[in-house]
Amino acid sequence: MLSNFTIFNSHKYNLNRSLTGIIIFFVAILIAQENVQSEENIQDSLKVGASRTIPGIPPVNGYPNGNGNKFVETGNRLPQLLRDVKVYLSDAVIADVHKDTLEVIYNLDRIFNLLTEADQLGEMTAEDQEEFNRYEVSLIDVYTHRLTTLQASDIAITAEQLRSEISEITEPLEVEMGLSKFTIIDDRDGHIPLIRNKKVDQFIKFFQTKGKKQFKIWLSRYGEYEVLIKTILKEHELPEELMFLAMIESGFNSKAYSRANASGMWQFIYSTGKIYGLERTWYVDERRDPVKATHAACTYLKDLYKEFDNWYLALSAYNAGSGRIHRAIRLHQTSDFWQLHSLPKETRNYLPYFLAAAIIGSSPKEYGFTIPKVSSFSYDEVKLEKSADLAVLARSAGIKMRSLQRYNPELRQSATPNKNGYVLKLPKGTKSKFTAKFNALPESQRFAPQYTVHRVRRNESLWTISRKYGVSIHDLASVNKIRNRHKIKIGQKLTIPVPGSKAALASAQSTGPSGHLKKVYTVKRGDTLGHIAQNYNTRARNIRRWNGLRYGGVIYPGQKLVLWVKQG
Repeated sequence: MLSNFTIFNSHKYNLNRSLTGIIIFFVAILIAQENVQSEENIQDSLKVGASRTIPGIPPVNGYPNGNGNKFVETGNRLPQLLRDVKVYLSDAVIADVHKDTLEVIYNLDRIFNLLTEADQLGEMTAEDQEEFNRYEVSLIDVYTHRLTTLQASDIAITAEQLRSEISEITEPLEVEMGLSKFTIIDDRDGHIPLIRNKKVDQFIKFFQTKGKKQFKIWLSRYGEYEVLIKTILKEHELPEELMFLAMIESGFNSKAYSRANASGMWQFIYSTGKIYGLERTWYVDERRDPVKATHAACTYLKDLYKEFDNWYLALSAYNAGSGRIHRAIRLHQTSDFWQLHSLPKETRNYLPYFLAAAIIGSSPKEYGFTIPKVSSFSYDEVKLEKSADLAVLARSAGIKMRSLQRYNPELRQSATPNKNGYVLKLPKGTKSKFTAKFNALPESQRFAPQYTVHRVRRNESLWTISRKYGVSIHDLASVNKIRNRHKIKIGQKLTIPVPGSKAALASAQSTGPSGHLKKVYTVKRGDTLGHIAQNYNTRARNIRRWNGLRYGGVIYPGQKLVLWVKQG
């Protein structure tokens, strides 16, 4: 079995037998007995002019062009999306074995960017939905339990996992408020009533025991975002307890993702986010913007409260949808949340879960917790008129790239948007330094166009166009909002995100490892990333990271690549 995995050959990585279990697990769980392509094969697939295939995964339907050639293309983008995700996860697992945390995080970010696009691909077939669900379960298990280099604070789906876990272990209690004992903790006007009963106490106990480690992480983020969120809640005249809704939804993690394809601190699905003004484009996903998403959540919650005139029902509708709550009210002939026993288990647990988090968060010392002192999320804003490279922006502000991305988690690419400008967030107090340093740069260095425009010609398909520019079909379809790849027309203008050109070269990693010199390499005919990496004593995955290349594209003659070569 292991003969298929030349990526783990001992002559290349000198891995010991203890890794065998990881490999077998990865194959069984992740791909469900599908073979994973070796790194040598992956490098060959990146050969100039080569198409991308993965052994063990059947090719998608061929698409004939006017010359009778068969191209790897289909009207359904989901299979390609899942294949891209599988390859990224493969790379993440390999990086995890080598304790390369930054590479793991980079690949996981790419995975969750792709998964959040699933609900924009149109209605799934039953087969597609089954495959998507099966894969998500496998992904979450690998992501939350098998990647050893990640800290718990980096896990973007822990909040959802914790809700699911606590739902399984809590006892099934039916609480009737008219008959059961309950304690009022806080019932002030303008606040959400906080009460304790047996169900709420179960959740409090969970947070004090098995869930304590994760709750501590949430409290540390609570300290970071408290001022920001409470200020926005006050602006919308909403109860401050709603801050704890973001806690149970995401753990205050702007990059959180759920199996329902919800994203961001407030866990908006694409359609609801769009209704409340959150855009998702090639460059940004505003569901991840802590400021815009909090304003959107406030508007949504006000609408729900107006609809139900009851915060317990409004919060339940935030989880299950208004329609389901209305049906339960009609069925039971009551608007008392605790009497709506026909609601799904997750929704019946959702309110007690929220109340437990709010009660502990409001008086942490009373329940054995402390809120650590952390820097508040405060920022300066700078308006950028054109697309700018993140590495240049970070260097101008005197901060690390990761810090810039933490302040602007909605950014999906290595550059800011190219239309209508962009308001960049910087750590408080860095605006003056940034402005002086950034404005002193020549315009050619300050701004880095990340796209070109292509007019579709006769006999062209997305596949041929993607090969011409060295981008993936999926990215090409995504940036142009194309759901069916067959439906492109002669004369149609397509926006092409261009890697490896002057634009991508400008946005390549600007600082390399210590003791390395920067070299710009021009790709020659017949080159592969593997060959280039071997010649310069590095790895293909490093070249991809340095140049923002995805693990499924192609390189082509004349393309410029940034390499970091050891001195001497």
